[in-house]
Amino acid sequence: MKGINLLVKEGEFISVRGKSGSGKTTILKIIGMLEAPDQGEVKILGKSVNTLSDDEKSEMRIQNIGFVFQFFNLIPSLTVLENIELPLALAGINKYERQRRALELLEYFGLKNLSKRFPDTLSGGEKQRIAIIRALANNPKIILADEPTSSIDNENSQLLMELLSRVNKQWNVTIVLTTTDLYEELPTKKDYLLKDGCLHQI
Repeated sequence: MKGINLLVKEGEFISVRGKSGSGKTTILKIIGMLEAPDQGEVKILGKSVNTLSDDEKSEMRIQNIGFVFQFFNLIPSLTVLENIELPLALAGINKYERQRRALELLEYFGLKNLSKRFPDTLSGGEKQRIAIIRALANNPKIILADEPTSSIDNENSQLLMELLSRVNKQWNVTIVLTTTDLYEELPTKKDYLLKDGCLHQI
């Protein structure tokens, strides 16, 4: 990638489009402090993160960033409720409070009936919606969604985008989403194309 500059304002919903292997996931990993850039500066919520220790980066992720992965990353041995509780457990929240929060989120999005199910019993669309709810567990200011619709059908993709749009508008959560679909209609405020190592607004 060639000197990419990306400014995402608070509350924006943006997409980064590009073919597989173009570097979209790398951009999300850099924003999420999972990888360091070769050069340049990364600021998250107005704070430069380049010089933070691994522990400081981990704490900042737990407090501010939710991740949604292409292949769900739900833990098969945990129920839906326990999967949603996981980020809260990592943040040191007690069991009663994290269970209350997880059930509250499931009820808010009309999926409380899935709370005792295991991931293997869910459809692809249900898994991805649960993954988004898990990403919201710690009240993040930012959600990073890496090709969240690539493993589900068109109908579930639409439901997923409606859910993300609702989260963006009602909760003022900043969302950065990647997709390989160059023409998909998305509820985004800005769209970028990553091609030949360069990022262009489209």
